[in-house]
Amino acid sequence: MPQSTKPICDYEGSAYRTQFWKAEREYEDAVERIAARCLLPPTGRRLIDIGAGYGRLAPLYSGYDEVVFFDYALSQLRQAQQLWGDAGPDGHPRYTYVAGDFYHLPFALGLFDTVAIVRALHHAAEAPAVLRGVAQILVPGGAFVLEFANKRNLKAILRYLLQRQDWSPFDPEPVEFAKLNFDFHPAWIRERLADVGLLVQEQRTVSHFRLDLLKRLAPTGLLVKLDQLCQPTGALWQLTPSVFVRCAARSDKLVAPPRAFFRCPICGSVALKEKDAVLNCADCGALFAVRDGIYDFKSPIEGGAG
Repeated sequence: MPQSTKPICDYEGSAYRTQFWKAEREYEDAVERIAARCLLPPTGRRLIDIGAGYGRLAPLYSGYDEVVFFDYALSQLRQAQQLWGDAGPDGHPRYTYVAGDFYHLPFALGLFDTVAIVRALHHAAEAPAVLRGVAQILVPGGAFVLEFANKRNLKAILRYLLQRQDWSPFDPEPVEFAKLNFDFHPAWIRERLADVGLLVQEQRTVSHFRLDLLKRLAPTGLLVKLDQLCQPTGALWQLTPSVFVRCAARSDKLVAPPRAFFRCPICGSVALKEKDAVLNCADCGALFAVRDGIYDFKSPIEGGAG
């Protein structure tokens, strides 16, 4: 498991929470929460949100004993810490904050009941590698809720037919419409999920009314209610800019030894011990910092292995 050389979209230092989500995206936020709430198992032992950012969807995870927020940007995870803290209502540690890249997830096999990726896969230059990692860290039969940017959406189809767009929304291959921003064909996503043993159980289409003019003219509440009514049609067709799927992991997959949690992204060992704000891999000697409560796997500490 060498450290990734794949390009990473880094939100470090960005005002993602205040400039993106506070900038006329109340509709998108509401309809994505509806879809995620419908697809996520309501309770479980352990959930990870990959690409969690500042923890926008944290309120949806209240039924889980443990929640891991995973992101590449330390600044986003610090915001999540400020918003959600570490402990649950009973005072016991509930939230864990981990920095790393989603091509090499630093977690033991079969660790999570549920994995969620919302608004993150569209930054993956090699999405199959991300999905392969997700399949590895899920328990047998575990749930994976994925949101992806849909290449074959109605707006893209119309633009293509009017010759205002070069790439075809019907071509199954992903398209990079901006640097490290990818749209995916629904059939291509289903095939890649099947390749790694993740079986699609349910699909929901989201953001049916994501048009600036429409959002300015119509009340947000009305658009949200209409979108909620339309979302189940995702089982029949997918023509919206955003698609949510729920998958189940294979039941015959490998599971790590009991009590294993972290996995070294250098050698794959689960023999990591924490001491003095450092995680030490007993097998390869790699050292990883724990920065104010955030486990940082982005790169090993200088002087350790790797």
